[in-house]
Parts: sequence; C-alpha cells; structure tokens
Amino acid sequence: MEHQPRTAVRLTDESEIYARVTSYEAAAIVRTERAGRLTVRPIYLDHHATTPVDPRVADLVYRVMTEAFGNPNSADHAFGGEASRLLRSAASQVGSLVGALSEDVHFTTGSTEAIAVAVACALSSCKGRPLRVAASRIEHAAVLDVLALAASNGEIVVTWIEVDEAARISLAALRAALTASPDLVCVMAANNEVGTIQPVADLTRLAHAAGAEVLVDATQAAGRLPIEARNWGVDYLVLSSHKLYGPKGAGALVSPRASEAPKPPLFEGRRGTPNTPGLAGFGEACRIRASEMEADETRIAGLRDRLEATLTSLVPDTVVNGDRDNRLAGNLHISARGAPNDMVVAHLRETVAISTGAACASGADAPSHVLRAMDLEHWRQDTALRIGLGRFNTADEIDFAASAIADAIRNVRAF
Repeated sequence: MEHQPRTAVRLTDESEIYARVTSYEAAAIVRTERAGRLTVRPIYLDHHATTPVDPRVADLVYRVMTEAFGNPNSADHAFGGEASRLLRSAASQVGSLVGALSEDVHFTTGSTEAIAVAVACALSSCKGRPLRVAASRIEHAAVLDVLALAASNGEIVVTWIEVDEAARISLAALRAALTASPDLVCVMAANNEVGTIQPVADLTRLAHAAGAEVLVDATQAAGRLPIEARNWGVDYLVLSSHKLYGPKGAGALVSPRASEAPKPPLFEGRRGTPNTPGLAGFGEACRIRASEMEADETRIAGLRDRLEATLTSLVPDTVVNGDRDNRLAGNLHISARGAPNDMVVAHLRETVAISTGAACASGADAPSHVLRAMDLEHWRQDTALRIGLGRFNTADEIDFAASAIADAIRNVRAF
C-alpha cells in the first residue's frame, strides 16, 4: 500500500492543515511544536498500556473539580454531601460494569494498589503459617511483584500454573496446581500482551471446589468483555480506570463477598480525602462502557482483523501470537522474522504508537515473561510487537498504520 509521507507544514490556521492532509490526518489532533510548526500526532495503537480519556468523562471530571469540589468526608454541608453522592454513584457504576453490588466496590489508586490490598486481605486469614498461592506464569508484573516481595519475606509460598503456547490456562493445569492446596488462586481475565481470554468462571468453580479463594486481574478485560463477578463467585477482582477511557489514578478492588462479611482489614478506618473527580470519572467511564461496549468491541474487532490481514499480506514470515479465536477485540500480537522489535518500534516512533510488550517493562532488553511462559521460538520472542486498538481508531488510521508498520519491518530487515 503506497502512502505519501506526512510532513510538517508552516501554518497558523488549523483549517488549512485539514485541507491539505490525507483523510486520516484531517481527523487527527494537531499539535504546535516549539518551532511553531504544526504537525499531526502519531496514530495511537497502544491501548493495552493506557487509553485516551473519553471526552464525556473529561467533561464530568472538570465539572466535579470546579463545581462539586466538596470533601466527601465533610458531612456538615451540601458540598460534602454532593461529593459523597458522586462517590456512591461511581461505586454503583463500577459494580454494574463487572456484575457486582456497589457495596462490593472499594476504591484504590489503580489495579496495582488493589492487587496489593487483595493479597494482604488473603494473608490476614492465615494464622501462623504462610499463605499458599497458585498463580499463572503470565500474570501482570503488578501481581508477580507483590508475590515476589511477600515470598521473600516468608509470608507466602507460590505454586505456578502453566500455560500453553497460546497463553491459555487449562483446567488440567489448574488441577495440577491445586494439588498444593492453595489458599488463593491468581488468574488474569485477559492477558495484557497477547490478549488471550481465560475461562474465569470455570477456573473459579474449580478453585472453590478445592477450598481456594480467587483473585482475578480484570484490568484488561473490564470494559472490553462481559464480567459477572458475583455470579462467577470471584472473591477479589481488580480493575483500573485508565484502561477503559477514564482518568489515571483511579481503580477498584471489587470483593463480591464484602457485603456479607467484614470489610477487608486494610480498608477499615481509611479516612483520607478521596480523589472525587477521578473516581467520578472512573464511574462515568464504566457507565459508558456498559452501554457501548458490545457495539464498540465488534467494530474494533473488525478493524483488528483488517489490520492483521493487511500486515500478514504485506509482510512475509509474520505470525500472530496468542489465541486467535479467543482474544481481546483490540489485540494484535505479531512476530516478524528477521526484524528485532525494538528497531521496528524505533522506526515508528513518530508515526504509529505500538510497543514491544507491557508498559511496565518498556525498555527492557529481555523478552517478556509472558512469551517465555508460552515457550515461543526465540525469534518470535525477539521480534514480537504488541498492537492495541481502541474505540477512537478509524479505518483510515488502520490502513495508514498497516502500511507504516510494514514499511518499518521491511526497512529493519534490509538494514
């Protein structure tokens, strides 16, 4: 696919840019650089790392910051009451998105904090012995880091759940791990690199039958997949606002049993001032995803398939990693033989935003732990590219990105 290079132009009127650029660029956001040159922003295809804030969410956050600015802990006046109502509404919206009640929702600064609190809650039930944990080898670093720290302190012992070449957790693999009699099983609903979706309901039933609680990292899945935390019996579920078009710095631990049992100990007596604008925005983002997710994800999957078909056609020796039949709609994870991924991403830096793996491991030299757990061939690990589409991407963007990515791979191979 041929395309004209995108060049910066000296203009002061943005309408002139729109008249002189391609159809994709006419819809893009124009930015002003220090030299006074106007350029078009790169195409954003890294939605697993973070998502742009929905303008409707941003509008609400601004209104809360400027109008409903009361402290929700201030019970003596209407400003505090309004802020408190906003938080209750947000909890209800978060719960509705993942099939839980508002009283199940405990706000955090994000998934990382929620994971740490969930593990601490599970630890609190162990009297005089380490917590026994079974965790998949493809968990996010936020889970692995918490487990590693607790293990180094002698607080937990970990049994690993193996995955296959498509990053799938089988019931047989979980049964094998359950022979160690874990107290807590950690599985992610959908992988943040290759996008593979796990059978959470089935895994939870099996874990419960063995007497284990279940922690589900739904950071990538919430707002992209239907989730029924209470119906599935999930004990701890975590999600983060900025993965579903909400603001950063807001997340939740959803404990569907919390309304029937004492609250997790680390939440008792928390009286710090909540991030009301961010949490209200989180709730609004959840409300929007609940109503628009199905249509959005269907369209996104179509764009993903279009990008995949074009890339595999333009670039020989390209393979798709993960479970192609059971993956997130916006996920495309490919390996292109002979094109080291860091060089390809460097070529694309100013045109298309993609990544070599998880944002928390950005810049790392070694292949990701996910690809190693999948036992992929070394060339597939070294050339892996993670592409994440989102609800604001257009067909024109995808066509341009396919051409640009293919050009970058060809250039790297030639070099």
